Amino acid sequence: MTDTPPGTVADAQAGNWVDRHAPQWLKPYARLARWDRPIGIWLLWWPCIWGLALAAVAQPQAGFDWIAAILMLVGAALMRGAGCTFNDIVDRDIDDKVARTRSRPIPSGQVTARDALYFMVGQALVASAILFQFNRFTVWAGVASLVLVAIYPFMKRITWWPQAFLGLAFSYGALVGWSSQTGSLGWALVLLYAGTVLWVIGYDTLYALQDIEDDALIGVKSTARLFGEHVKLAVAVLYTGAYLLWMAAVLLVNGGIVFAVLALVAAGLMAWQVWTVDAAQPDNPRLRFYSNHYVGLALALALLAEWVW
Repeated sequence: MTDTPPGTVADAQAGNWVDRHAPQWLKPYARLARWDRPIGIWLLWWPCIWGLALAAVAQPQAGFDWIAAILMLVGAALMRGAGCTFNDIVDRDIDDKVARTRSRPIPSGQVTARDALYFMVGQALVASAILFQFNRFTVWAGVASLVLVAIYPFMKRITWWPQAFLGLAFSYGALVGWSSQTGSLGWALVLLYAGTVLWVIGYDTLYALQDIEDDALIGVKSTARLFGEHVKLAVAVLYTGAYLLWMAAVLLVNGGIVFAVLALVAAGLMAWQVWTVDAAQPDNPRLRFYSNHYVGLALALALLAEWVW
């Protein structure tokens, strides 16, 4: 890996807006919250949009709630930032031993763990103010998700499936989006959520390929290490399961051909990721991981088109 310029982080894209434009005092905190890598915000937000859009397909007379979508985008940015900050506090000793992460603000000494904790609480409090704009069921569902957020950073130490716990947490937006419109759960939501969990496990397995050698040296577990030479097949199975569950969710709310056709774009992107991923090539897994933003966009547009139809 090439040397990282002082003050920056190795796993952020060079020349990002935080490095170029953020005030000097803000930069370490912006990097803690991953504002220099907005991909995580999108990946947390897209399931919210899917939940909102699936609810619109289920009850077309109510329409798509655009105000809720905007609120959830802000909430996703805040909760992703709070979650990443908490993850960095918990993982500061591990991050110091991994080439890709040792330049992060806490292990590099730019921010103390105590100040990071204050920053995390501040983000969570603002996010809670947004959550309280929704119905009581959605509020309690959002509060319950904090359990998953809290335990995820520890899972890489005790199980080969930390990606599954990330999937449970990062897919929670589907539940929030759906319940904000319906005030309840439903089988269509269960299928959407399960498919999204499989999708997250798949894309985070590809992302974990970047750290597979360092993880093996320090004893950190991941599905990338677990699947080993069968990682392509395993991710293909996960992505196929995700697509089938998404299809089943839409069929359950009387959706059909419009979604089925347009969702093939998302399926094609996932197939491309699996076909072309190569951990031996620098940046290859990261770029495949990043392309899931477009998977999320394609599926959202497919659901919205189904609602319009």
